[in-house]
Amino acid sequence: MTRPDRPLVLCLSGHDPTGGAGIQADIEAVAASGAHAVTVITAHTVQDTRNVARVSPVAPILMAAQIDALLADCTVSAVKIGLLGDAAQIPVLLAAIERAGVPVVLDPILRAGGGTNLASAALQAALQEQLLPKVTVLTPNAAEARRLARREALPDCAAELLRAGVRHVLVTGGDEPGAEVVNTWFGTGQAPRTFTWPRLAGGFHGAGCTLAAALAARLACGAGIGPAIEQAQRYTHETLQRARRIGQGRAIPGRLP
Repeated sequence: MTRPDRPLVLCLSGHDPTGGAGIQADIEAVAASGAHAVTVITAHTVQDTRNVARVSPVAPILMAAQIDALLADCTVSAVKIGLLGDAAQIPVLLAAIERAGVPVVLDPILRAGGGTNLASAALQAALQEQLLPKVTVLTPNAAEARRLARREALPDCAAELLRAGVRHVLVTGGDEPGAEVVNTWFGTGQAPRTFTWPRLAGGFHGAGCTLAAALAARLACGAGIGPAIEQAQRYTHETLQRARRIGQGRAIPGRLP
């Protein structure tokens, strides 16, 4: 099979019409990080830079056909998963992960920045019970970590997620109080490692998508877990420094300099 000149990342995410998050964020962050995104949309959304009004899942049979076509033609080096439409998509993702046999980065999008709930109880249960054991790196923000683990203290959350089968958890602290943003990497059998970043003014739409996509790209390019986690955070912080306001809500990251 022909090898591309850049490693490929299979990105499965929702479509955000603003371009701030979702599949466009994946494409831009993966490209900026040295890889190429091949994409499957999991859901169409009605949203702006303030909130999500509606999510319409893509049919699992269509997703499966798209993934089959891509994996028959291309060799991917990492998988990045973002917003999911509903629980019926989980078996499709599991089959794709098994077939690809590469590192998986999951950004567990459960709630929009504006407050809209984006994951039903059935979807969250399927994600926790079936998808988490297949994940190489999970990148929840603090609220998502607490919701998934049903714990309050973030180290306890991470421990619970690692017990669920995730290999590495990077809990981000952008929405936590404090003068600095503190992200913490937890892994089985290793001491937690913290990363501290200057807190930038204002709110951002798509920071989590950017981080997870950049991390998947760095893994696809051959970086180890530690360097990939550090490089993806550095890149994401730079995109937030370049963020621009396109609407009435939060600014979107400047992923392409």
